[in-house]
Amino acid sequence: MTRATTIEKSNISKTSPMIAYTVAMSQPNSHIFEVALQVSQWQESILDLKMPVWTPGSYLVREYARHIQHFSAYSSQNRTKLLSRKISKNHWIIETENINDITIKYQVFANELTVRTNHLDGTHGYFNGAALFYFIPRFEKQPITVQIIPPIPQWKVSTALPQVPEQANTFQADDYDTLVDSPFEIGTHNIYDFEVLGKPHQLAIWGQGNIQPVTLIKDTQKIIEIEAQLYGELPYNHYLFILHLSGSGFGGLEHKSSCSLIYSRFGFRAKDKYNRFIQLVSHEFFHLWNVKRIRPKALETFDYERENYTKSLWFLEGTTSYYDMIIPLRAGIYNIADFLEILSKDITRYLNTPGRKIHPLSESSFDAWIKLYRRDAHSDNVQISYYLKGELVSLLLDLLIRSRHNNQRSLDDVMGQMWQKFGKPEIGFTPQQLEEVIESVAGIQLKDFFYRYLETTQDLPFDDYLEPFGLKLKPIIETEATPFVGIRIQTENGKEIIKFVEAGSPAEIAGIDANDELLAIDGIRVNSDQFNERLKDYQSGDIIAITVFHQDQLKTLSVTLANPQPNRYEVIRIDNPSNHQKQNLMGWLGQD
Repeated sequence: MTRATTIEKSNISKTSPMIAYTVAMSQPNSHIFEVALQVSQWQESILDLKMPVWTPGSYLVREYARHIQHFSAYSSQNRTKLLSRKISKNHWIIETENINDITIKYQVFANELTVRTNHLDGTHGYFNGAALFYFIPRFEKQPITVQIIPPIPQWKVSTALPQVPEQANTFQADDYDTLVDSPFEIGTHNIYDFEVLGKPHQLAIWGQGNIQPVTLIKDTQKIIEIEAQLYGELPYNHYLFILHLSGSGFGGLEHKSSCSLIYSRFGFRAKDKYNRFIQLVSHEFFHLWNVKRIRPKALETFDYERENYTKSLWFLEGTTSYYDMIIPLRAGIYNIADFLEILSKDITRYLNTPGRKIHPLSESSFDAWIKLYRRDAHSDNVQISYYLKGELVSLLLDLLIRSRHNNQRSLDDVMGQMWQKFGKPEIGFTPQQLEEVIESVAGIQLKDFFYRYLETTQDLPFDDYLEPFGLKLKPIIETEATPFVGIRIQTENGKEIIKFVEAGSPAEIAGIDANDELLAIDGIRVNSDQFNERLKDYQSGDIIAITVFHQDQLKTLSVTLANPQPNRYEVIRIDNPSNHQKQNLMGWLGQD
């Protein structure tokens, strides 16, 4: 809690309103949460209610008010209906002259299973505070109670909020920010208790799959211990992991004392898929420091009604993505070969994304609200993810610091200093302050580095930074390489649909467009599985005829094939590394 927050709370009058929510779900298969808001000791003639348009950690205006229905307001004393009206997309006002106790009732449709929305069915109810609860302007610092009324007594309730003593299924949030930051899982989920470093933790799993809870908890304990060692402490009293097992979902959302995860129900047996999930756990848990407490000035105080712009998501999400690769290695969950394979795949994604030459990293962060969550067929040509490039810039910074200081300093020291200076006191940092901390750890001025890799689209020089560690980047071109066309194809409902056309590629020059239906090469039918194999019959420089349906119009276009392109990149050892390079690698990854 910040000093400012403490002062604000001390100034709250004893006659300030009391705020209590009740959440029921009497017919869960209808996907309807039934919400009642009780406001007591109200002293004003107008009650304003506003619904957030976004939730912290997911930078997109989602317009949660669109799911509100059957809104009504009453006097709690005599059940007289109060005059209310909606004056903007997320703003309601209620006339409350001489009315001290008000009850507001509304319903929320909940049938979107993600970590940042609400979902209710016959097996469970899950909700995020921002997507379910109104806030009262000027009274966001008031304590709020939430009572859950399950449809049947057997349903369990899991949340990071503390329970109100002697009140069943009733919980208290210190303020609205805390309420938003504390998702609820209600239903038939399994609960597993475990302890790490003397503090209680819970894993709540909803859904069926091939997960092995004992193995997962053991590996999660290792993740927690390694990350606590990096920062020197666990800044919570207890922690809750909420895990949803779904058909094909993937994602996570961080909170101060909990996180929500969603993953493919059968994604836990194959080694690479399990490692990907462990990275997700490592990522969201790392956020309880880097994002929830270490955060930029622009996110120090949340504005729930509009975009909150920052250029620092490369550090919040990108640096966290770098650590989600390396923490499982340090924990012994996977080995150096696994780590280098994961790193190679990420570098491949970066180098195969044409948008890296268009979209600077700082702009990618600033544009999160209009680009990252709104992908289309052209996205890879014009944008780069701040998760991906931020991860790789963080890699370069770690290697730079380590090579200059013989592994006696690293990016770990940057995170430690950011925690002590900004995270523990919960003071927002500026981009300049972040850069100053990094420079102080590196021991050199890095203005040119930050300009090149945050503000411009200059490619990242991986080999320059890998070489001191005895590694290099190797482009891989298959032995039977296919000439380059520049399209990605996917079968949809029996049709071969062109999903992406690379900017400047032979396909774009010829006039092929995303969403065209691919039919034939040189008059002979072809599908997505056959396309690359067919191209092996041609050489770069050959002109082929590609037939497509373009907006239902049959077209045959002449495409001049280009030279084969690397389809992947691998981080490999250099030949005959020196002892110093071997020592550097050992100091970085803990293995030779």
